[in-house]
Amino acid sequence: MAYDKFTVLNSTAVPLPIENVDTDQIIPARFLKATKREGFGDNLFRDWRYNADDTPKADFVLNNSIYKGEILVGGKNFGSGSSREHAAWAIYDYGFRCVVSSFFADIFKNNSMNIGILPVTVSEGFLHKIFLAIEADPNSLIQVDLPKQLISIVSTGESESFDINGYKKNNLINGFDDIDFLHNIKTEITAFAQHTKY
Repeated sequence: MAYDKFTVLNSTAVPLPIENVDTDQIIPARFLKATKREGFGDNLFRDWRYNADDTPKADFVLNNSIYKGEILVGGKNFGSGSSREHAAWAIYDYGFRCVVSSFFADIFKNNSMNIGILPVTVSEGFLHKIFLAIEADPNSLIQVDLPKQLISIVSTGESESFDINGYKKNNLINGFDDIDFLHNIKTEITAFAQHTKY
């Protein structure tokens, strides 16, 4: 399944300065019955967003209209816990294209890149600066430049580089998942197979 191409994202951001956010908090296990990657955004952070009677919790950030955007900024160790792909599906389905943290669980990080979400790992110092910028102005823009591997706080001009696997970077820029990538090089695969002796 192809996804929107990711090159340069300029967006406001939603702050979630909580450490050790695990996949069960991102999408509780009781919502994992569906197999299609649709509708999970409705239950993103379900138990943090809603009371037992399904009324929104006013103090949770996703229920605060002053915060919006395609970037979610989380605390250290984001996406820990079980390896469920549904956590990445819920974040994507909600509308986030990028998650920023000072540390990601490896499986969550890979699941995210496989479906078109860019996880950007920054230093703890730069993460703190992002939180401060959003606190000062919820309309602060964050720029994420994937080709240059650079994240910037537009209002201050401060920026930091980030690392990403070259294969995953190419897929995100082209909007490919792993299957799309293979289809894209089908001619080369066929040629290789025809000239390879077994």
